[in-house]
Amino acid sequence: MKLIAVVIISTSLLNSSCSWAQTPTPKQKQGMEQQKTNPAFSRTKDDKVEMNEEDWKKVLTPEQYYIARQKGTERPWTSKFEKFDEKGTYYCAACGNTLFQSNTKFDSGCGWPSFFEPVTKKSLIYLQDNTHGMQRTEVQCGRCKAHLGHVFDDGPPPTGLRYCINGVILGFEKK
Repeated sequence: MKLIAVVIISTSLLNSSCSWAQTPTPKQKQGMEQQKTNPAFSRTKDDKVEMNEEDWKKVLTPEQYYIARQKGTERPWTSKFEKFDEKGTYYCAACGNTLFQSNTKFDSGCGWPSFFEPVTKKSLIYLQDNTHGMQRTEVQCGRCKAHLGHVFDDGPPPTGLRYCINGVILGFEKK
């Protein structure tokens, strides 16, 4: 009986020490949670994502779905990232694709998070948008084609561009 108790206690200690040694960081936990519910989410892959609308509805919040898949817009000055100034990387909340670095973010006063340059040319897709009687350039995620916002030519140097992005569809990884 004592031998069985010693074996059980020893096994429990071994299992707990192994799991302690492998405890994920907060960044890893966040990515793991999103990956559990969203098969398209990856912070490392760059392959194109093809998912049907029903699957997107299952993995995105209603607000994220409205913006990313139905080309909606969040109300100005409501994004948690509008006045956010942490150092790190902004990524697509739908698929994990890296979009912008914090050192390219600026306060444009427009009510949405604004950036002057994407991480890479492949990070974004540019499409002509003539809705609402305007001529604009829509920007989508280069990996999953989520609607992110628009780009305008009234930004600061060195690019002169202002990427006006819906914060609901952004994620952030602290440096």
